[in-house]
Amino acid sequence: MNKVLVLDFGSQYTQLIARKIRELKVYSEILPFDISIARLKKERPQALVLSGGPQSVYEKGAPLPSKAIFDLGIPILGICYGLQLTAHLLGGEVRSSSKREYGFASLSVLDRGGLLAGVKDKEQVWMSHGDRLEEVPPGFCITGRTVNTRAAVIENRDRRFYGVQFHPEVIHTQEGKKILANFLFKLAGLTPDWSMSSFIERKAEEIRKAAGRDKVVCGLSGGVDSLVTALIIHKAIGRRQVCIFVDNGLLRKGQYSDLMGKFRKSLALNVIGVEAADEFVSSLRGVVAPERKRKIIGKLFIRIFEREAAKIGGAKYLAQGTIYPDVIESNPVKGPSATIKSHHNVGGLPKDLRFKLVEPLKELFKDEVRALGLELGVDREFISQHPFPGPGLAVRILGEVNRESLEILRDADEIVIQEVKKADIYHKLWQAFAVLLPVKSVGVMGDQRTYLRVVVVRLVQSVDGMTANWFPAAPALLARISTRIVNEVKGVNRVVYDVTTKPPGTIEWE
Repeated sequence: MNKVLVLDFGSQYTQLIARKIRELKVYSEILPFDISIARLKKERPQALVLSGGPQSVYEKGAPLPSKAIFDLGIPILGICYGLQLTAHLLGGEVRSSSKREYGFASLSVLDRGGLLAGVKDKEQVWMSHGDRLEEVPPGFCITGRTVNTRAAVIENRDRRFYGVQFHPEVIHTQEGKKILANFLFKLAGLTPDWSMSSFIERKAEEIRKAAGRDKVVCGLSGGVDSLVTALIIHKAIGRRQVCIFVDNGLLRKGQYSDLMGKFRKSLALNVIGVEAADEFVSSLRGVVAPERKRKIIGKLFIRIFEREAAKIGGAKYLAQGTIYPDVIESNPVKGPSATIKSHHNVGGLPKDLRFKLVEPLKELFKDEVRALGLELGVDREFISQHPFPGPGLAVRILGEVNRESLEILRDADEIVIQEVKKADIYHKLWQAFAVLLPVKSVGVMGDQRTYLRVVVVRLVQSVDGMTANWFPAAPALLARISTRIVNEVKGVNRVVYDVTTKPPGTIEWE
């Protein structure tokens, strides 16, 4: 299978590069910019992509890889900072520009013999840079330019090194996908051999080899990620996988009993149910900080899995539904970008974990996991359900988690989902949910003054959860949701609507 590695220099778009390459059916992974040459050789990539980044290549402390990456004999594409880095390391000159480019620009095509094959002249590209390439390195030619950037595209076809000053991975660059396809197929000579069916077979074989005759414990959360994880492992080792579904008291209304039936009857999984709501709610008493909540929940999940595994006997592996955005957001080792938040199954694991981890989905984005689920025979209705956070309603209750808050939020959340489905927009949304705030507001109900809780309604659209836009819901829908929550949910007298994109916000409030 072909593999393209994306070296991360801190760009906000690095994940989009990997996604776009996968959309072209070539497998890609993101690795830190300072990865060793020995590790790179071990990975055996067929091509490299150098991401953008916020720094200048000539500044002290700028992220620089080993120059030896250019001696690997494989094609390399530099994007924005990656272009400047390529020039800087290969004898060109990069300087600060008096005319910075942020936003749309028109690309003039000078040569269609390589990277720009089939690209229309004067098409729109997306720029985001303050430096410029003053002098092109030896062996390179300029094949594209904009009004403010003389060297918008550079190529060394003999050595198969290429660079673009703009971002082909973002939707604003109209011919971006064609440019990436030219690099992958026309110039690097790769074949589109990445598919869900090939992924299933590869992962199942890896799991069979790793597990041997041992048992695997799989934690089911009720969401798509953990279920698809369980199904892959089931395909690999059958009933030697024991799934544990914990009622942590943080699930949606009726979710635990509904899903237990589905897991056992419809999907024939070997599932043990554990009722542990008291343990979770008790452990969260007095806890307000979101990171502490996540880590407490993650550690308690593990302890329960360990306890149940001890009863089973012979279980040496713990399977989790960790996906790529979880890893990216929780772990800054992918590049010089900061941790956004700890995911309970990434940042909340205890150091004395007694299991070896099995995380078959940690290379996949959410839409890829859904496609994989369909390939494994899960019904479309379940696959298309909105993502639900591992820590459950605990991270949708701002402030302390207790029984009263959970009941209020559960009832409000159910109304949001019911009304969204009734309006026939559920499948247009990435997520729809309610958030309970740790504040009270004054109201008037039944001619009496009230001082009750505030609920936030959050409806967002997204492709992979890495970025998101708030949904412009019809006022009539918002009015119905608000009226029902205030009338039907005891303890609430005010409903507000969240109109924040990601970034700068996150989809969840905690």
